[in-house]
Amino acid sequence: MRFKLYVSALAASASLFIIHPSVLEAQESSHKLTGMDEFQIQLPSDPQISPDGKRIAYVRRLADPMTDRRYSNLWIVNSDGTDHRPLTTGNHNDASPRWSPDGARLAYLSDSDGKQQIYVRWMDSGQTARITNLDQSPDAIEWSPDGKMLSFSSLVLGTGPHLADLPTPPAGAKWAEPAAAYDRLVYRFNGAGYLKPGFMQIFVVSAEGGAARQVTNGNFPNGGNEFGPNRAVWTPDGKFLLVSANRHPESDHEVFDTEIYEFSVADGSLRALTNRKGPDNSPAVSPDGKWIAYTGFDDRYQGHQTTKLYVMKRDGTASHSISDKLDRDIQSPVWAPDNSGVYFQYNEQGDTKIGFLSPDGTSKKIADHLSASTSAYGGGSFSVAHAGPIAFTYGRTDIPGDVAISNMGAMKVLTSLNQELLEQKKPGHVEEITYESAKDRRKIQGWIVEPPDFDATKKYPLILEIHGGPFGDYGDRFDFEKQIWASMGYVVLYTNPRGSTSYGEEFANLIHHAYPGDDFADLNSGVDAVVAKGYIDTNNLFVTGGSGGGVLTAWTIEHTERFRAAACLYPVINWYSFVLTTDIPWTAKYWFPGNPWENTDQYMQRSLTNLVAKIKTPTLVMTGEADYRTPISEAEQFYSALKLLNIDTVLVRVPEEPHGIGRRPSHHIAKMLYVAGWFQQHKATN
Repeated sequence: MRFKLYVSALAASASLFIIHPSVLEAQESSHKLTGMDEFQIQLPSDPQISPDGKRIAYVRRLADPMTDRRYSNLWIVNSDGTDHRPLTTGNHNDASPRWSPDGARLAYLSDSDGKQQIYVRWMDSGQTARITNLDQSPDAIEWSPDGKMLSFSSLVLGTGPHLADLPTPPAGAKWAEPAAAYDRLVYRFNGAGYLKPGFMQIFVVSAEGGAARQVTNGNFPNGGNEFGPNRAVWTPDGKFLLVSANRHPESDHEVFDTEIYEFSVADGSLRALTNRKGPDNSPAVSPDGKWIAYTGFDDRYQGHQTTKLYVMKRDGTASHSISDKLDRDIQSPVWAPDNSGVYFQYNEQGDTKIGFLSPDGTSKKIADHLSASTSAYGGGSFSVAHAGPIAFTYGRTDIPGDVAISNMGAMKVLTSLNQELLEQKKPGHVEEITYESAKDRRKIQGWIVEPPDFDATKKYPLILEIHGGPFGDYGDRFDFEKQIWASMGYVVLYTNPRGSTSYGEEFANLIHHAYPGDDFADLNSGVDAVVAKGYIDTNNLFVTGGSGGGVLTAWTIEHTERFRAAACLYPVINWYSFVLTTDIPWTAKYWFPGNPWENTDQYMQRSLTNLVAKIKTPTLVMTGEADYRTPISEAEQFYSALKLLNIDTVLVRVPEEPHGIGRRPSHHIAKMLYVAGWFQQHKATN
């Protein structure tokens, strides 16, 4: 909006779901990617270029087959690509490398001692010191301008609602865990689980270690919330920290209504620099200290609202948008070292880019293909050196991700993290297509993944894979799941139907208060466009998708019987129950006109249960047991409805997994192979 798998007892009693032998045989081909390559692919993230532009420290993510867990270490490479080596190693998680202002030290986060803490490494000697020993893990670290302190976010525990004084257990007694009470609208969150009482706050600590000191205060999420930590921004004089936070009394219900606050480092006194209905996020102070850039929009409760780039004077006056000419969402603003403008990240027709905006609103593109992912969703990050060069993660359909640098318009890829793997196991070719929707002749963008040994004179089964969000986009990025299915002999189609971002606010809001709906026509027309190429076996069409893609998978088989089988992953089936069980309940006033009891007809008309009786397609339903975004009850409702209709169906519950089914590598492998196995079982023999 993740190797043990449970198959429902009801499904198992009818027919045990087993991966078809031909699926496993397809995975054994030596020159094709297989599920076990999940443990071979490595990805870069958070590339941080040193102030002088000569070195780049970055996070390198990997998966370990022996522990079935994901880890991350820090690596470093010179800006010319030489001396590429690790800074940390081991089965733990190191993250958030941040250079000191003089480039002599590197601060980072690590759980190498059992719990995430802040560490500092002296780059000349390699000596490293842990500088915090906190009960609640720190996050979002930033250096002070003089290099003497670090700011960070951390949870300050609260007590939660008090309902009664409970008796004390007798000496030596072993009582059950006590009950937990909640009084916030969001009391659990996907990936984080049930939330601890309290609020994230901003702290500072000496870069040489010692006691941390709390700067922000009050029962407000000053240091972040369930979405993630807030990164405080130091002003150049080192006297203030700028933070985006929601300190309004109605923050539970107006979750996006953040303001930018100035906190005094000395005494925690604060002043609001913005004041409007809507988000004001990601403050960035110009090097001369005169201006603040930030992102946001005036909240109109639309499904999608374009995030703009604003600039205001240091005192909060003269605020104005400088990105009105660019109808794209602005992310991660960073001032140019010479104060001439702001670098930022944005998505443009399925490609993530770095752009630059001058104060007068003039924009230009700096770099394409900002990515580092095993999914066709967007991703990637960048940083800017004081000396000018920009480090970023670079990816393509055949490159999961590498570290690259852009300097004076010249771009160079510095690493080759997956070259050896992808030279041995060639991924399928990805072709971009554009076609017209049968609904209104709008141009729709999509991509076709061909099997590695593709022969256009042959006939191939087709998988239509649908993205979630629904406000998000696919693009020309490496996608491991789709490559695995292509390696098994499927052509895979993925598209950006109406509602997708990176095409402007009007295109995204074609599904405002109308989702699911006409996006089906965009998807179905994409299948027609690929079939017209002549190499698709029309008797073997399949459809799948997760989250919003699971919604549209179910909607698709409610509107057509052309697909032989479907795999519906962590869907929403009943919008009424979704709003009352999801961790993002405020969708009621963004995706709908209001609460479900006030708009019952619209909730039910757009729910999959409204048309479920039309389904004839064999359908696999899969979800994570710890999914709080589209809770497991949604998938279970769909499964029960299909069983009541006597449709061929299986329910798969994945233990411990939040939304997306990817926390454990083996679970992600199982997700891919179960989908392929289901389709294989339902293939027509021509």
